[in-house]
Amino acid sequence: MGVVIPLDKKSENDEASLEPLISLVKEDMSGVNALILKRAISNVEMIPELAGHLINSGGKRIRPMLTIAAAQMCDYSGGDHIKLAASVEFMHTATLLHDDVVDESDLRRGKKSARVLWGNEASVLVGDFLLGQAFKMMVETGSIDCLAVLSDAAAVIAEGEVMQLAAAQNTSTTEDAYLAVINAKTAALFAAAAHVGGIISEQPQEKRSALESFGRNLGLVFQLIDDALDYSGQEKTMGKSVGDDFREGKITLPVVLTYRRGSEEEREFWKRTLEEGDQNPGDLEHAIMLMNRHNALEDTIKRAHHYGAIASDALAIFPDCPQKAALMDVVRFCINRTY
Repeated sequence: MGVVIPLDKKSENDEASLEPLISLVKEDMSGVNALILKRAISNVEMIPELAGHLINSGGKRIRPMLTIAAAQMCDYSGGDHIKLAASVEFMHTATLLHDDVVDESDLRRGKKSARVLWGNEASVLVGDFLLGQAFKMMVETGSIDCLAVLSDAAAVIAEGEVMQLAAAQNTSTTEDAYLAVINAKTAALFAAAAHVGGIISEQPQEKRSALESFGRNLGLVFQLIDDALDYSGQEKTMGKSVGDDFREGKITLPVVLTYRRGSEEEREFWKRTLEEGDQNPGDLEHAIMLMNRHNALEDTIKRAHHYGAIASDALAIFPDCPQKAALMDVVRFCINRTY
């Protein structure tokens, strides 16, 4: 079982939540959700059934909300941000379907994963269908710049998955290599989601770049905290089992830091459990103990604070408004989240 690590001392930041953002984008997100359901329809019965299983499984939908909030902050008055936000969510959903196959995951958001219910082949193919629908919606906006940003993100995400596959069970992975993986695998879509909100609003390059930077650094925060929670969270709030990354042999930052700082005997433990996959009862608890001994979880969270500050500073160029304040709250929420 995991050990709960306090992410920060009690402060006003603990009050940060997604509620201000959810409230501001509620009307537009209703349009996004309706479009998602409409575009998931297919004459092939299994496609809407499998897609709906994941689409309706309770995700936070932070990425499409970033697109909507960015467009609102930039005073966009059209309707194409709805299609772009739906495209972003379809890209994310497709990635989850593919990830669960690669990782052989049995659970997704506390429920049986699609691959368990429908099989690996169906999960991959439905993921491909959703990607196709996402690109159709991008084309319908008529924005070549948005299409370029999101298609580039799709390629980068795939590269990140391959990079992670290559780094899996490799205890010699460096922090730089780990950051390169999560920058591609996770942060790229956050960056694109915020970026296209500025593009569709026809903002100058300075503000488009600021939104891209905000999204990218928020994505790094999100993944760093996710990796810390895998060893320090509570299963009832996480929707997945503590230690999934350990059992799957994933090399995340808490492992990288603990391995580097450990004794030779401790490194042998990581090689046995992660490289060789030879795991015994009690090994997860021992792994968490080593992480606490070397402050790896605490330092992973400190890294998240660093990238969170960069994300917040990126928004300084925008005039104060409710959307800007809500996006700043999202940064604090992602740092202090427990799920």
